[in-house]
Amino acid sequence: MILGDKDIHEYLNGKKLTVDPLSKDTVRENGIDLRVGDEIMRFVYNKDPVDINDKSLLEKVYTKENVEDSFVIFPQERILIKIKEKIKVPNNLVGMCNIRSTFARLGLAIPPTIVDAGYEGNLTIMMIGGNVPVKISKETRFLHLVFSTTVSEVQKPYSGNYNNSSGVTGAKI
Repeated sequence: MILGDKDIHEYLNGKKLTVDPLSKDTVRENGIDLRVGDEIMRFVYNKDPVDINDKSLLEKVYTKENVEDSFVIFPQERILIKIKEKIKVPNNLVGMCNIRSTFARLGLAIPPTIVDAGYEGNLTIMMIGGNVPVKISKETRFLHLVFSTTVSEVQKPYSGNYNNSSGVTGAKI
């Protein structure tokens, strides 16, 4: 089942789900809206292949930028965006990320992104540029996170490489 606003408020009030900071407009009809944080990473074009077994090469894939006021995503560019809010997902919920429709109508997209049961931290989301450059301001609501309940609590909550992330995070091997 997908959680409605009443269910989300119950999870938040019971401290089972946390969103920090929680704004008045965070909880929506059937999910929560999350905002652009203060960091992005741009992919660096390199014609040499990246060996995913060599951690030192992964650092050469991105350039990190602080977002003071806004940034521009260029046509067909892929960027990683730090989400402002730190979230903590209980062991019986799974989150599914969608881009808000205003951004989709500008041609922007995100790949399918799941937030696993037990995840805690600041999400990093990949955004894909459309056909025109788009300027996006810091703290703009751009991501809609929909929660679905699992039939029972997961036995092994998420504890992978990206748990407890606090900044924009590139690939980890």
